[in-house]
Amino acid sequence: MYERIISLENLFDAWREFLKGKRKRKDVAEFSENLSANIYNLHLDLKSFSYLHGPYHAFNISDPKPRNIHKATVRDRLLHHAIYRVLYPYFDKAFISDSYSCRLSKGTHRALERFKRFGNRVSKNRTKQCFILKCDIRKFFASIDHQILLQILEKYISDKNILWLLERIIYSFDKGLPLGNLTSQLLVNIYMNEFDQFVKHKLKIKHYIRYADDFILFSQDKSHPLREIQNFLENNLKLTLHPNKVFTKTLSSGLDFLGWVHFPKHRVLRTVTKRRMLKKLKQNPNKESLDSYLGMLEWGNGRKLRKLIGKL
Repeated sequence: MYERIISLENLFDAWREFLKGKRKRKDVAEFSENLSANIYNLHLDLKSFSYLHGPYHAFNISDPKPRNIHKATVRDRLLHHAIYRVLYPYFDKAFISDSYSCRLSKGTHRALERFKRFGNRVSKNRTKQCFILKCDIRKFFASIDHQILLQILEKYISDKNILWLLERIIYSFDKGLPLGNLTSQLLVNIYMNEFDQFVKHKLKIKHYIRYADDFILFSQDKSHPLREIQNFLENNLKLTLHPNKVFTKTLSSGLDFLGWVHFPKHRVLRTVTKRRMLKKLKQNPNKESLDSYLGMLEWGNGRKLRKLIGKL
């Protein structure tokens, strides 16, 4: 598999995927000027095991909350794509079906529909009370332990050369994993798959959904295995739950999850999301943004909002 990752064919295929939407960027254009030579030199460095990951460029975004992004060089991001192309299909088969973040044919919309299905199932089509435990992991990406991550990878990957390469990428960042790396998206899912498997097979929780660092458990009573969850995360993965973002609510009272507040028969857009959307549209009411928000509102009860947006 290492030979497949570092092959010229895979590197060039990865470049074509990486290039989408980035052609006009200065660093990408500069790398493109000597594309064949740059890719061939990267291939030689990988083949001779002399590859070293470059530095990161840090900057902040609001997404919607402030986030610190670390952007690798074009050369390194190309390699991240090459690794991802080979390893993602292999690991995706090992993940549970109800993990929805950064996976093909999953995503937010699938998670929202699964929430609705679980809510109906546990409430017996709204004839029983449905309790939901919602948890959030504190400083998720920054808390990923490098050594534990490598130990997990060793359980799945026998090729020492791939482990050598992944170690180079993991230790290219001082603490945790950088938000800007494509490989980080895969690695955090591999890391959290340990927890997913624990919840499904040890705790035997049937109705469980995880999206990145947010996860929820459905039950017909208030008794959720919160202590067991905390112990596993802390002892096995060195992760802690956010103290202000762990609570149990009934579905009938409404639960905030993935930008929507969910009720037994409908879901409405979170108030903060609604205000941010209206503010952005007033500042820049272009057709692309308008169509995007109108499409998002199709996933919930947004008839009044759609009328309001139409008047902007």
